[in-house]
Amino acid sequence: MPNVNAVPAAGRAVRPLPLLRACHPAPAAAVTLFATAFAAGCGRGPAGCALTGAAVAAGQLSVGWSNDLIDHRRDLAARRRDKPLAAGELDPAVLRAAAGAALLVCVPLSLAAGAAAGAAHLAGVAAGWAYNLGLKRTVLSWAPYALAFGLLPAFVTLGLPGGPWPPPWLTAAAVLLGTGAHFANVLPDLADDLAAGVRGLPQRLGRAGAGAVAALLLGCASAVLVAGPPGPVGGAGRAVLVATVLLVLPAVLLPRTRWPFLAALAVAGIDVVLLLARGPGPG
Repeated sequence: MPNVNAVPAAGRAVRPLPLLRACHPAPAAAVTLFATAFAAGCGRGPAGCALTGAAVAAGQLSVGWSNDLIDHRRDLAARRRDKPLAAGELDPAVLRAAAGAALLVCVPLSLAAGAAAGAAHLAGVAAGWAYNLGLKRTVLSWAPYALAFGLLPAFVTLGLPGGPWPPPWLTAAAVLLGTGAHFANVLPDLADDLAAGVRGLPQRLGRAGAGAVAALLLGCASAVLVAGPPGPVGGAGRAVLVATVLLVLPAVLLPRTRWPFLAALAVAGIDVVLLLARGPGPG
């Protein structure tokens, strides 16, 4: 039964806090901060970093707002009080306008870094929209995450002088990180997703399978980030690999506990630090 409190939202004044909550602020902020920090590590100046952050933030806002807008009926049926739109705190027209405006702003901000860089970022944003529009319910639910994360380093490096592509090991690590993040992200809401008919690949594998896959993918990302760059693996790299194994192994052996989710978060944090520390590196 729809939430009757959601109906009177039309006509209300725009409320900034519910609008902010509807954009999925934690992942949006995390991706934006990572892209900005990565741009700084690649040697882009303050203006370049600000431009990168603004473009990524606009893309993340458009994807986050469109997610709640597209899932509105499902969230109403599930009585999701944590979703501002389903809780009646936002007018759907306001959220629709916000998502559209963020997408429109994202285009010139992305292309300001150059045609190739802009195309890479806009392809990643399009992948996020494709996920929201239906891929999240299929066995290809992982593909938008793989594409969007894989192209994020390219958005930064293609905007550098000479427009270099990131080295293959860096792209591979970003793909593994994004795909692993997808499997880890669904773990807390997996039961609710199944009840609502959302059957992406993690949901089809179940909690045990999805948790193990998340930990393995993120662990592989760590291995690529340590072993991928030219030169020998130093002591710090070996320590990272040992820590990763110690986190991933219990996640595989104890798939029905909370450890896979916690391990995935910890390994993802290690991967992000490694990505920022490595920078684009030589191709």
